[in-house]
Amino acid sequence: MVASRIAVLGRGPVPAGEPVLRGDDLGVLRGDGLFETMHLRAGQPWLRDEHLDRMARAAKAVDLPLPPVEALAGVLDEVAAGWPAAVEGALRLVCTRGPEGGGEPTVYATLAEVPASARAARRDGITLATLPLGVPAAARTELDWLPAGIKSTSYAVSTAARRWASRTGVDDVLWVSSDGYALEGPSANVVWLAGDTLRTVPAGGTGILPGTTAAWLLAHADRVGLRADECMATPADLHHADGVWFTSSVRGLVEVRTLDGTDLPRCARTPDLQRLVAFPLP
Repeated sequence: MVASRIAVLGRGPVPAGEPVLRGDDLGVLRGDGLFETMHLRAGQPWLRDEHLDRMARAAKAVDLPLPPVEALAGVLDEVAAGWPAAVEGALRLVCTRGPEGGGEPTVYATLAEVPASARAARRDGITLATLPLGVPAAARTELDWLPAGIKSTSYAVSTAARRWASRTGVDDVLWVSSDGYALEGPSANVVWLAGDTLRTVPAGGTGILPGTTAAWLLAHADRVGLRADECMATPADLHHADGVWFTSSVRGLVEVRTLDGTDLPRCARTPDLQRLVAFPLP
């Protein structure tokens, strides 16, 4: 997603090609920062407050001083002002620790049109392969020094997984713990249907990112006659599920068509769930 708009806290909108980070910014040098990505629909960021709340929790976990929430909301408003209501947008808020040696955090927002690949994934589904994460499911939350379940700008592991997916010939990966449990994707939560129950992996106890889209989906599952639950599952469980999806802010809900080369059953409830998160299939 190439940003077509950028706004910097305290400066307002700036030309998209203008540098906004110092060379010694810790977000660049060490990946020391946080971000949130929201779906801009009808000119408004969907689940904005939930995203800002998640960033605030993450900032507390890593001792990153955030500006007041009103200031963060203001920079989002600045970058989104006048965006065409009919155009889907990917709205990203970034907060780094700022320059090395001390100084104020660097805060800016970017906005770009949702790429065609994301819209195609909603329509056509995706292929997945499992990828070992190398640690037990509960390992990260048992380490009280480790800030798990945050959207850090330190994205080396996620981009490595995406490169592996590209080399392997699949669209995305599903991380699996060393004790055999499905966890999450590099930028998505996994959701599956078992009978009339919509399920996802619990963030508490696993250290996965608590997804805003997945949480909203499960909280409103009763609107389409489904129950909701959080539980652990193995890849084998997903192979026998009645439907499997990845959820994220920009892609919304996309159906998993194959997992580790095995076709998964098409789920008749996909259109209902797509409409539930307001991403209707074309």
